[in-house]
Amino acid sequence: MKRLSVVLAMVLILSLFTGCSSQQAAAPAQSTDGADTVKVGLNYELSGNVATYGQSLTEGIELAMEEINNNGGLLGKQVELVKADNKSDNAEAANVATKLITRDKVVTILGPATSGNTKGAIPVAMQHKVPLISASATADDVTVDSNGNVREFIFKTCFSDSFQGVIMANFAGQDLGAKKAAILIDTTSDYSKGLATSFKDKFENLGGTIVTQQAYQTKDKDFRAVLTNIKSVNPDVLYLPGYYEEVGLIAKQARELGLNAPILGGDGYDSPKLLELAGKEALNHVYFTNHYSSMDDSPEVVKFKEAFNKKYGKDPDAFNALGYDLAYFFADALVRAGEADPVKIKDALATTKNFKGITGTLTVDENHNPIKAITIIEMKDGVQTFLKKQEP
Repeated sequence: MKRLSVVLAMVLILSLFTGCSSQQAAAPAQSTDGADTVKVGLNYELSGNVATYGQSLTEGIELAMEEINNNGGLLGKQVELVKADNKSDNAEAANVATKLITRDKVVTILGPATSGNTKGAIPVAMQHKVPLISASATADDVTVDSNGNVREFIFKTCFSDSFQGVIMANFAGQDLGAKKAAILIDTTSDYSKGLATSFKDKFENLGGTIVTQQAYQTKDKDFRAVLTNIKSVNPDVLYLPGYYEEVGLIAKQARELGLNAPILGGDGYDSPKLLELAGKEALNHVYFTNHYSSMDDSPEVVKFKEAFNKKYGKDPDAFNALGYDLAYFFADALVRAGEADPVKIKDALATTKNFKGITGTLTVDENHNPIKAITIIEMKDGVQTFLKKQEP
């Protein structure tokens, strides 16, 4: 009997553990309307190959949320940021999203920064019906799946790659008078491939010719062979859509080889490390599309720059501004939702109109993308200068 009692006790204990485990795994996202705080998840690249993007976005978000909390919070509650590092890895971005939703019970996820890492997190957000908003995942298929269906819980506050590519093709042909373009693509990056495709299509539609298309891979260090091939066809411009880690090295090596054609790219250039890697001499006749210019002298931008400098002791970059806008974009939707409920927040996000941020005024379209302006930046001896702003 004594032995039987011990066995029964063990079975009971095991059943309790099993029941708790099953209940935790199956628990859906819940409204936190009765909680003391509103929990918001940050899923960002705080280490790894593109860490400066995630770090800058996080700084902007934290400044905005500090302002919001100091002004009484949202819906009478303080906002609690739950920050996690996805290590610039797609699989880890999915793991972080799972943890933020199932363990930390966040009502919305802000991030990741890159398109690839955002796509890693999307299935988790969709499964649990929790909004995910990226301020910088520019790939066209972030908010719309391969069948053309809008992903109900996925949003972004940045323009799409197709828009960046088209704008830069117009700039190459119309502003620089280019007739021949070379393209150098990172074949491991959806971001790079997306920009390259839209640039190529628009440049050819304008009557231009793509004289060569070369390739490299993320984390490559020596690009001299492909750059020599590009130099041999004497292009008027080199379209180089990529991230700063490789772009900096490519620009430096291109100029060392005597490839002096203007280099054009996208918002992936915006990092202080670009100058460190390329050197200021290589960063002349370099142009890229971006979300924001620190030279904007509007009252809102000036106020933001002063607040950012006071908190961090430095001037903000475009990703700082994007993060700041993202926090207020979420706050605007939460207030209109009237409750910290993921589904109600999703509905409010989808109906956002004329939201005025530091990076521009945006309205969310039917595909959960923003309608907003784009900025073209020119590098002069390694310093970003505002060139022009293009409305959609």
